[in-house]
Amino acid sequence: MLLYTTLGTNDLPRAVAFYDPVFQALGHARLPDWTGGWAAWGQDYDAGISFCLCPPFDGQPATPGNGTMIAFRARDAEEVRRFHATGLAHGGTDAGAPGLREDYGPQFYVAYLRDPDGNKLAAVFHPYDAALDG
Repeated sequence: MLLYTTLGTNDLPRAVAFYDPVFQALGHARLPDWTGGWAAWGQDYDAGISFCLCPPFDGQPATPGNGTMIAFRARDAEEVRRFHATGLAHGGTDAGAPGLREDYGPQFYVAYLRDPDGNKLAAVFHPYDAALDG
């Protein structure tokens, strides 16, 4: 369904310094061909979904959307925890510690962050089984 997601940033170098390690924690590298005011991670847009950052096209300041959140798939609960810790260590702010959110189902393991521009992000592992979480 999705091809790519783009968020605006007011400081691309600061955003890259946040997203490079956060996406590395989730197993995604920055795409090398995206330079000159852009940065992207994931897969090339012809091959799969990617996540992009750039200053807003209208020249106005980037602002986070009210009610907007982007969730990334994690391969296990440890990856969710690594996403959260890495984001906090690189300028993000806590928006919800790693753990189960039973309102979304008994096996929904998630952590929430805000990036340095205030955008809300999540890493989700589902289905979570505490007996398998080493």
